[in-house]
Amino acid sequence: MKLVIGLGNPGSQYEQTRHNSGFRIVDMLADKLGWRWERRGRAVLASGTIGTEKVVLIKPLTYMNNSGEAVGELVRWYKVQPDDVIVVYDDLDLAVGKLRLRASGSAGGHNGVDSIIHHLHTNQFPRLRVGIGRPANNRMDTINYVLGVPPGDERILLATGEEKAVESIPLIIEQDVGTAMNIINADPEAQRKAEEKRRRQQERRELRRQEKEQQALLETESASD
Repeated sequence: MKLVIGLGNPGSQYEQTRHNSGFRIVDMLADKLGWRWERRGRAVLASGTIGTEKVVLIKPLTYMNNSGEAVGELVRWYKVQPDDVIVVYDDLDLAVGKLRLRASGSAGGHNGVDSIIHHLHTNQFPRLRVGIGRPANNRMDTINYVLGVPPGDERILLATGEEKAVESIPLIIEQDVGTAMNIINADPEAQRKAEEKRRRQQERRELRRQEKEQQALLETESASD
């Protein structure tokens, strides 16, 4: 069993904010899979199966800074280990829309993750972060920024990243985290260059094969003469 925790704040006033990226991602995944949400204690849950794995999507209703209270209760209820928990949330230190998967680590200044670490008594759980970037105006308060709604092009970039996160969660569940990290964390430019290199190598191999065939043909014709 896997618990996928999307972090955010309950309430319509927070729905489109940067800080609610985790909520939006699990909402989209539930919608894609046709799973229905239901209230249980201090969270709303949607459950089903991905591959052969039982999966529960969770949105804590304790507000961001107390996310660990609801998560800790559910981890004990389902009797799962911390490494069966996948936390999905926004990250100031990643460019807008960029994804990063880690198997464990510190909270990195994220209060929701810090609360989960506190209540699980460990930081040894996977987390999928979606970049929201930092404010262009250095004078802007961080709280106002994360609780703000991204404008125009930034909103498109963030939405694209969230859609990629939705696609990534089944990959994390069906593969081991290490394999998923290699795929999700890959630099797109590095991937493009690697693919271009493979293409050139294939073209050179094909050219050498054709040259050998041509040479063999010429030798056969020469021998017959």
